[in-house]
Order: sequence, then structure tokens, then C-alpha cells
Amino acid sequence: MGKQFEEVEEPDMTVTVYMDDGSEVECAILTIFEVEGQDYIALLPVAEDSDEVFLYRYTENEAGEPGLDNIASDDEYEKVADAFDEWLDEQEYDELVDAEEDEE
Repeated sequence: MGKQFEEVEEPDMTVTVYMDDGSEVECAILTIFEVEGQDYIALLPVAEDSDEVFLYRYTENEAGEPGLDNIASDDEYEKVADAFDEWLDEQEYDELVDAEEDEE
């Protein structure tokens, strides 16, 4: 199972997600990553006091324009969520290592 993560260059990069109920949610892009040959994106709502992260399939058309699709199955979602959790763990580890190096 291949997993590849792409760091988002611009920390302030956001997208607007249109929810099923017709509302709009502005989200920061946390990372774009690959699981089993499919790209996914992790989004964090910026205006809400929530720790909820939205995970979507991520695609680009031939013109390079991005697109988001819902994750269709529970099995696929579990794989994607596990991969995202691993990424979070790596980020926390990197922050700890950087903090220790700064103390030295």
C-alpha cells in the first residue's frame, strides 16, 4: 500500500467546500496524499471551533484544475483516515525533534 504525502507550500491556502445542505465552509488545506494510487486531500474548516478534518478524493483535470469527490465506501475511508493519522503522527514527531534540537 503506497502512501505519499505532499506538503502544502502556502499555509494560508484555502478552498471553499459546498456542503450537501447548501452551506459553504472555508477550509485550509492540510496536505494532499496518495493511498493505493489515488490522491486525497485533508481539509480543516477555518471559521469553526472544531477539530473535524474533511477527507476527500483529490483530482486534477487535464487543465490542472483541482476537483474534490466524496469517498465512496467505508473501507476506502478507513484506509484514507489511517494514512492521514500516520501523517499527523509524523508531524507531531517532527515538531518534537525540532523542539529538542532548538533546546540544544
